[in-house]
Amino acid sequence: MAAGSRRSRWVWPAFALPGVVWLALLFLLPLYIVLCLAFGTLDPVFRSPVPVWNPLQWDFSQSKYVLTHLVGENGVFGAAIWRTAVFVVVASVGCLAIAYPVAYFVTRFGGRRKGLLLALLIAPFWISYMMRMLAWVNLLQTDGLVNRALSLGGLFPVHVDWLNGRSSTVVFGLVYGYVPYMILPLYAGLDRIDQSLIEAARDLGASRLSTFRKVTLPMSKAAVIASLLLVSLPMVGDYFTNDLLSGSPSTAMFGNLINNAVLDPGQVGQGATFLILMFIVLLPAMAYYVRSTRREEGETV
Repeated sequence: MAAGSRRSRWVWPAFALPGVVWLALLFLLPLYIVLCLAFGTLDPVFRSPVPVWNPLQWDFSQSKYVLTHLVGENGVFGAAIWRTAVFVVVASVGCLAIAYPVAYFVTRFGGRRKGLLLALLIAPFWISYMMRMLAWVNLLQTDGLVNRALSLGGLFPVHVDWLNGRSSTVVFGLVYGYVPYMILPLYAGLDRIDQSLIEAARDLGASRLSTFRKVTLPMSKAAVIASLLLVSLPMVGDYFTNDLLSGSPSTAMFGNLINNAVLDPGQVGQGATFLILMFIVLLPAMAYYVRSTRREEGETV
């Protein structure tokens, strides 16, 4: 009996071992390499990064330069960071405003066509993000279809330069690019809600709005949080959308700081420092999601 209990005690850790190894190889090890680059040195001749693997020998000069230029008189990086926060919040709210009604409609009213509707929602995943953004570059040009539609086919003189460093264009690109990633987790969360609870609320006299506010919305909270994190985390490091739809330093985001630092000779350490800062900023959001998910599972049990 004791031998059997000992074997059962190691069953679940054995199942978790491949995931732990995968996490160590593809997350912890790359994270340590980023730290060694951020706190490493530079080759004086080729200006290439030289990682320092011993933490006792780390050099904090490049990281200190980044931290001292975030705010204040020398805060050349602060504007892009604050701009990224605003863009991500606005774009995430925009994605939620579009994705939640779509997911709710498919869940409640899709019926036998749920499979077809989900296939249509997944269809944008089959086209690369770059191709979708390039299509909007053509549509948003001064002589593109967007201006033609706004001018009602040429009746009014509309010549808006959408691609000339407009924040609204970048936010629109983020919403368009990431909204499919929000629909699916919202659908999964809404589809798991027991329909008998909604019917019970309706039988007790609750209106449709009251049922949605007191039953559906609270029970979909975990899905909302998961979907917001799923789109906001990659948005923070996105640089391609701004490069294509704006290309202006006035709309540069956090991802542009990282990309520019990596491409410029001698600034790879600064790019690694930006990555560490992004990880530190996003860590509380991920911790909150894990905590809220555990709390919801405890309440369900």
